[in-house]
Amino acid sequence: MSTSVPQGHNWARQVKKEDEEDPLDQLISRSGCAASHFAVQECMAQHQDWRQCQPQVQAFRDCMSKQQAKRREELQKRKEQASAHC
Repeated sequence: MSTSVPQGHNWARQVKKEDEEDPLDQLISRSGCAASHFAVQECMAQHQDWRQCQPQVQAFRDCMSKQQAKRREELQKRKEQASAHC
């Protein structure tokens, strides 16, 4: 009776290409909030303390909240239009 010995994994390590943009960066760019996100990053780089960057964090949060609300409205309108056509 022979038993199968696992040969280890054969997962290929995915190497990120330099020209590929990070999915999170893509999301932020599409949201229209890239400038406020950049302001948060700049503040954090300068101060190394998120507590000193609260105005920038709040501006980014507000921007993203507005974009999410806008997106929800668009999806709701599409849903309503689709159900009206049925």
